[in-house]
Amino acid sequence: METKGVTCKIPLDLHNRISEEIRETESTMSKFIEMVIREHYEKGVNKTMEKGRTLAFQVSEELFQRVKEYLDRYEKAYHRRLTQKEFVIGLIEQALEEAEEEFEAARAAEHEEQAENGWEPAESPENGGDDEDAMPESWNQDEDEETEPDDDAIETDESFETEESYE
Repeated sequence: METKGVTCKIPLDLHNRISEEIRETESTMSKFIEMVIREHYEKGVNKTMEKGRTLAFQVSEELFQRVKEYLDRYEKAYHRRLTQKEFVIGLIEQALEEAEEEFEAARAAEHEEQAENGWEPAESPENGGDDEDAMPESWNQDEDEETEPDDDAIETDESFETEESYE
């Protein structure tokens, strides 16, 4: 990758803050300035929510170190610093997208199973939900037709007679 130098003068207190962060992250001035410039130009692409909510949690020291090591390897491999925030938000978004796909697949499988069993929900994506009075085909039987008893029905050979007395 071809590079070009950038020089400028900034206030001493800002320079000191930058230098301190570079020491803490074991980075370089070039990497830091590149990161800041990339973040500036990518701001529109990865625009953060103006009134965002905070999601905070603690992790074990071992997991924290694994994340830190990953972020270091990422920076070395892609020559771009990935923040913990970007990393975690990316993982959450990826997991939610995968979960949505699984939910959609399960919903589609349920609709397919219902269709195979002769039952379509009134508001299914297949019929657009237009037919509010739609009933499963199995419900549209003539009254004269004999049907198999439901599994829930209790069959007995006993007959019940009621005794009514009128005075």
